[in-house]
Amino acid sequence: MKRVRPASMRVLEGQPFPLGATWDGLGVNFALFSANATKVELCLFDEEGKRELARVELPEYTDEVWHGYLPDARPGTVYGYRVHGPYEPAAGHRFNPNKLLLDPYAKRLVGELSWDDALFGYTIGAPEEDLSFDDRDSAPFMPKCRVVDPAFTWGRSRPPAVAWDRSVIYELHVRGYTMRHPSVPRRRRGTYAGLGHPTVVDHLRELGVTTVELMPVHAFVQDRHLLERGLSNFWGYNTIGFFAPHPRYSATGETTEFKEMVARLHDAGLEVILDVVYNHTAEGNERGPTLSFKGIDNASYYRLAEDKRYYINDTGTGNTLNLSHQRVLQMVTDSLRYWVTEMGVDGFRFDLATILGREPYGFDENGGFLDTCRQDPVLAGVKLIAEPWDLGPGGYQVGGFPPGWAEWNDRFRNTVRGFWKGDEGQVADLASRLAASGDLFNRRGRRPWASVNFVTAHDGFTLNDLVSYNDRHNEANGEDNRDGHSDNLSWNHGAEGPTDDPEIRALRERQKRNLLATLLLSQGTPMILGGDEFGRTQNGNNNAYCQDNEIGWVDWEAVDENGRALARFVRRLTALRQRYPVLRRSRFLAGVYNEELDVKDVAWLRPDGREMGNDDWGNSQTRCLGMLIDGRAQPTGIRRRGSEATLLLLLNAHHEPVPFLLPEVPDGSVWTALVDTAEPDAAPRGHLPAGETFALQGRAVVLLSAQTGG
Repeated sequence: MKRVRPASMRVLEGQPFPLGATWDGLGVNFALFSANATKVELCLFDEEGKRELARVELPEYTDEVWHGYLPDARPGTVYGYRVHGPYEPAAGHRFNPNKLLLDPYAKRLVGELSWDDALFGYTIGAPEEDLSFDDRDSAPFMPKCRVVDPAFTWGRSRPPAVAWDRSVIYELHVRGYTMRHPSVPRRRRGTYAGLGHPTVVDHLRELGVTTVELMPVHAFVQDRHLLERGLSNFWGYNTIGFFAPHPRYSATGETTEFKEMVARLHDAGLEVILDVVYNHTAEGNERGPTLSFKGIDNASYYRLAEDKRYYINDTGTGNTLNLSHQRVLQMVTDSLRYWVTEMGVDGFRFDLATILGREPYGFDENGGFLDTCRQDPVLAGVKLIAEPWDLGPGGYQVGGFPPGWAEWNDRFRNTVRGFWKGDEGQVADLASRLAASGDLFNRRGRRPWASVNFVTAHDGFTLNDLVSYNDRHNEANGEDNRDGHSDNLSWNHGAEGPTDDPEIRALRERQKRNLLATLLLSQGTPMILGGDEFGRTQNGNNNAYCQDNEIGWVDWEAVDENGRALARFVRRLTALRQRYPVLRRSRFLAGVYNEELDVKDVAWLRPDGREMGNDDWGNSQTRCLGMLIDGRAQPTGIRRRGSEATLLLLLNAHHEPVPFLLPEVPDGSVWTALVDTAEPDAAPRGHLPAGETFALQGRAVVLLSAQTGG
């Protein structure tokens, strides 16, 4: 940055659009929304953000946007804002020009937040609490914003545009995934560059996943209370900048590093989805710090209670962004479009997404944000996934989002876990989950892919720990093991944690295969938790949000033969899913008989070969069933290899074997066992005649095929 003394700083009126700091090739336009401010000062800093060089009052105010143009500014310019206005918490206003503020549209941050009482707009410890006013300068403790040059050459890289029905999502943490990867150079571990390393990319591609879902990479803040306990906010659900990549995940400090990672993943045919947190910010409630939005226009950015001193807290984190305000809605959608058009990502998973659809009167699937996404020409073309619950009124909305959205389906998780744990009365609900939960999603023309099925995710046990622990073991979190879910539907199979007992270990490995097979052979969109493919453990911690260490990191060197075998099994499953379109139907399976074709799209079978009846569905002891899918029942008009296959999925949660009568198939075909979790390395076994019994092992999943078309 060219160092300019205040006396010689040239300032022109500039434009109110676009918001943020925009380099146009000649200078930089600065534009900041604030409906209630009385003055906005742009503060310029040295290259490292340590020393303030100049303060420039933005000269113009248009449509509630303060703006100015600096012809002498260039990419690399480091800046922040001081915003003047009333300090009246009871009226919702918390302006304090002593506090340096981050630009909500900042594309890059410099430095890290250093916790100090000066970061708070009020005086901590004052009798008036947050009604008091603090006049200390917060700039020495604040990160700063840096103007970026958006130019980047994407070369031949193109978005893979993976069809929803072919999508297999893989959730991972940018830092935790590569911090212990032996092939990644140490200086690149835990970074965007590390995730883009050829060895890492090759593993993802060979595993058969199509879509990498990154846990939060928007710039976020470390919680003060965690740092004081020697912990950190590892997961990153504490956003302070919706346009800037989190600086700590960058080996170079350059925004282009993120783009290069995306380009490498795209070149391997892998999509990139971001887990985004637009429901709240890191500023907390009335006792939280003043870092950006709170000091720019608190009354506009946040949902406030009737007593405007206090915040509506539907998120459980202290505040809730006010997406009912047009400028806040604009910021969120501008952010989404930026990450698609400039950063190259392919979609988003929205944390606590019910909040985004909640208007002052409650959740509305036709609310402003959801309508905006539906009609936006950029966002309508990318993957949109909702976490369809929050802590607010009417917060559980699984199946309640509009067409075009997919949703995390926790009903799938809970039912599948309960079934393989051996719980009673699971089979009727299991059938619905295997068939993409049509009871929840089959409306308004939505497709089976709308159900994002998962057994494990970042929040909860890993797959290995799900079959190794009855109880959570979160002592390292420093909350007396009270945090995290207490009801995990887990089962340790006879020993809590690691054991040398060969029978327990063998059963655990089979149960991992059962859970993965159920996930990847079900209708809907499967999501795998990163590291589950080789049995990653968090030592029983089911809430590793604060564990930026060996608990939260993937230990690649600990992968043993069991882990390598499990990874091979996952690759086999993902290959079968892609080979047989009947496993990923474009229409919901309904069990309706087609007289013209003389077939049902799906039939649910008892071990004796007859169809399940009401007594079977209502029998709490039923733990074995077959799912017969006939590919001829839903012709698409396009003949694809495997599209007319007839498949039989057998699931047995009994601990003993069950003889299962193989049903008759057209044209005298015979059955072939494609995969069997009891014999994971066995080659496909063919020539299994219809009308004879198949020895279905205890606690096993088997997929059989009878091909009836080309």
